[in-house]
Amino acid sequence: MIKLFAIDHSQIEYPEIEKFFYEEHPDIAELSDERVKEIRRELDMHVSGADVAKPCISFAHFGFDEALLNIIIKHGYSEPTGIQKQAVPVAMSGRDIIGIAKTGSGKTAAFIWPMLIHIMDQEELQKGEGPIGLILAPTRELASQIYTEAKKFAKSYGLRVAAVYGGASKMDQFKELRPGGIEILVGTPGRLIDMVKMKATNFRRVSFLVLDEADRMFDLGFEPQVRSICDNIRPDRQTLLFSATFPKKVEILAREVTSEPVRISIGNVGQANADITQKIEILADDGYKWDWLMSHLVSFCVEGSVLIFVSRKDGVEELSRNLNQGNYECGALHGDMMQAERDKVLRDFKNNKFPIMVATDVAARGLDIKAVKTVINYDIARDIDSHVHRIGRTGRAGEKGTAYTLITQKEDKFAGDLVRNLEASGQQVPDALMNLAMQNSRFRKSRNMIRRGRGRSGGRGRGYGRGRGRG
Repeated sequence: MIKLFAIDHSQIEYPEIEKFFYEEHPDIAELSDERVKEIRRELDMHVSGADVAKPCISFAHFGFDEALLNIIIKHGYSEPTGIQKQAVPVAMSGRDIIGIAKTGSGKTAAFIWPMLIHIMDQEELQKGEGPIGLILAPTRELASQIYTEAKKFAKSYGLRVAAVYGGASKMDQFKELRPGGIEILVGTPGRLIDMVKMKATNFRRVSFLVLDEADRMFDLGFEPQVRSICDNIRPDRQTLLFSATFPKKVEILAREVTSEPVRISIGNVGQANADITQKIEILADDGYKWDWLMSHLVSFCVEGSVLIFVSRKDGVEELSRNLNQGNYECGALHGDMMQAERDKVLRDFKNNKFPIMVATDVAARGLDIKAVKTVINYDIARDIDSHVHRIGRTGRAGEKGTAYTLITQKEDKFAGDLVRNLEASGQQVPDALMNLAMQNSRFRKSRNMIRRGRGRSGGRGRGYGRGRGRG
């Protein structure tokens, strides 16, 4: 595993950097807190952090100069996307960002535009110096796309952009970087480290760092290289991290490489789909589940296909057998079945040969059947991520669906996870579920801490009040 040697930043004299360039437009300054909340709701956006800049509405509000605005308009942009409306003013305020947004959301431009403004206000590069803006990407395809986008906009200021990634000649990349003068460098982690080790480039002038598709970097095993690169860049840099999903490992990295970040997410990443209505049924114990199912199943089948999740393979066999004996046509799906059997069951369910399927979590991954109108968690999922995957089998392609979760009195720990999940997806939390969750000591403690913490406010972000403005 190739990594860079750790360095002692206290022994290096870095040039001063400027990070604050944002001047709030009078139209935006006039927006009330209520209107700001409304705008974010309309954009399906969730924002957290201290002293966050209000979202802008049009390009005129960003305060870009004519050179950049002309290129943006020339390339067919008419209105900023959701992530751009919020991320651009935050980035231009010098803040670190954790952005959670899918590909195609306009996030590339959301970090390139503020990067250009940032670079234009730093000291010019001397021979052998550069880059100032560094963008890490997990694959050469993404690095190439970002390079194309950056080059397009960098033209407005005559800035130079380069890209380094595997599968291309190291020597050609070395020759391009060695003389210096590249303001923006896009690269995959491994090849970037190669270039530093070959002394083709260095990170001394990097003051604006972007990690794009951070979750894919982990999937591809680049975490050690990414950490090594971040550790080699001045600690007072500005860092923007973007990810389509936000698993725990990415969250830990984000906390470590950013400082007082503003978190912006579009949609509910890892949360339930808004087209799915969740209903929670609290039962005294497992013995009540069958009676509940029998009293509701006929009406569910009238609405469409029904998918029932059970935690164990033998549970699938038992429940599907009982349903078939009760004259309900039903299929079964679990991991011990031969692949050909599983394919046939899925095909028959998809083609409406039977209206009910009982399955373990094996069916929750990638199953896309639009006819599924009802999901029943007969047994709770092993964790909240699995729960989200399960209920996501209904409410497909804009269709509405309902997910029922049967939870017993002894499952107070999962009740707490369900409360948070419902809150994050904007759904009503039943009192009975909250009462059950509050029986769990860890959940109760965390709730009480939130209540005690209300009214506290954090400090302002780094870089405030130091703007020089662009001449």
